[in-house]
Amino acid sequence: MRRPLVRWSSASRGGLGGRKAAMTFIYVTIVLDTLAFGILIPVLAPLVVSFTSSEAEGALMFGLLLTVWSLMQFLFSPLLGTLSDRFGRRPVLILSAIGLGLDYIVMALAPNLAWLFIGRVFSGITAASYPTAGAYVADVTPPERRAAAFGMIGAAWGVGFILGPALGGVLGGIGPRLPFWAAAIMSLASAGYGFFVLPESLPAEVRKPFTWRRANPIGSLTLLRSHRGLLGLASSTFLSFLAFQVLPSVFVIYAGVRYGWHELQVGLTLTIVGVCNIAVQGVLVKRVIKRVGERRTLYAGLLGGMAGFLVYGLAPLGWVFLLGIPVFALIGLSQPALQSLMSRRVTPSEQGQLQGANASILGLTGILGPLLFGLVLSQSIGLSGGVDLRGAPFLLAAGIMLVSAAVAAQVTKAETATVAPWGPAPVPDGVEPKGSPPAESLSDPMEEPSHDG
Repeated sequence: MRRPLVRWSSASRGGLGGRKAAMTFIYVTIVLDTLAFGILIPVLAPLVVSFTSSEAEGALMFGLLLTVWSLMQFLFSPLLGTLSDRFGRRPVLILSAIGLGLDYIVMALAPNLAWLFIGRVFSGITAASYPTAGAYVADVTPPERRAAAFGMIGAAWGVGFILGPALGGVLGGIGPRLPFWAAAIMSLASAGYGFFVLPESLPAEVRKPFTWRRANPIGSLTLLRSHRGLLGLASSTFLSFLAFQVLPSVFVIYAGVRYGWHELQVGLTLTIVGVCNIAVQGVLVKRVIKRVGERRTLYAGLLGGMAGFLVYGLAPLGWVFLLGIPVFALIGLSQPALQSLMSRRVTPSEQGQLQGANASILGLTGILGPLLFGLVLSQSIGLSGGVDLRGAPFLLAAGIMLVSAAVAAQVTKAETATVAPWGPAPVPDGVEPKGSPPAESLSDPMEEPSHDG
């Protein structure tokens, strides 16, 4: 029987068992890290307020705490990605989990606000699991299956984000510091699991020497400019990330001001959003890409996100807002497709730097987004004249998402030549590349290729 052509990196030579153990670790790591992050959501803000003289001061300090974390991500994600290109993914993932565990212990013991800021600084520096996990996936997954694998990482993130706040609320009811200890245990358990289970994905012979020029946000721009189409896709990524920041920035205040929602309604709404996200990234991504291709999947995701934001911003009643959730969930199609298209354009020894650059972009939008959308919401609440403009932040986000889709279309529509020697040539959407495995063999991004003679 003819063996189908499969482009596994040499890092995957450990066989089916090694690859399955590796990908299981990646998914477990993302779930544990997101659980640890989500556990803190119900208790971190009250703890910050308890160290201040008023709720207004507490709100300001909490906003600064979030900004500091995003700033550290922006500055240090390229460094950690470059280190993983030099020393391998495994040590960076393990040390990152250890660092996060120690940071959560610092915050669990924090006697004052300064300790919390120190913990958040080091948490932002060491929180490299997501971009490094993305580089690991690119190492061990053939290009035509990467989008599905990236989608599974997004689904794992959604699982942790749904369960984390619920678990944090339960543990916080027992003791206000208990969620921090639980987060520390989860991160250290992830490090221990990785130490005993995780194989290295990046062979020594293809690693890239470490240079400070590559290990900083400005150096990341050099990489993005060095490969055809990469800067355009990075620009689309930046715009879509920026638009998405409207939800964590203003949703709670917006829902309270416009619909009179309280904690219960907000929590249930976020749970529905998370469930829809899991369904799209864990189930739909690989099916849609197999049917229509990565480019059209990307367009559908970005335009679906735009349509969802329009519903959110125009909805006069809470139940109309809820109707926009399944529409907005289509945005989950875009990021796996974007990551896959970007990963095809760099060499195996640059995957860590690329994923670090993406994390740096996310960190930058985490700094800019709250300022932009918070300002727009504050101005729109005070306006009158017969037109309800309180949905302006979401309408602005819809416009940004439309621009992101236009940029992506401009970059990808005219591609007809091979993107890079380490990835397959682009083909018309819905057409199988010549020499690729049969379509049915792509249904599982981690499916073992045939070894029949």
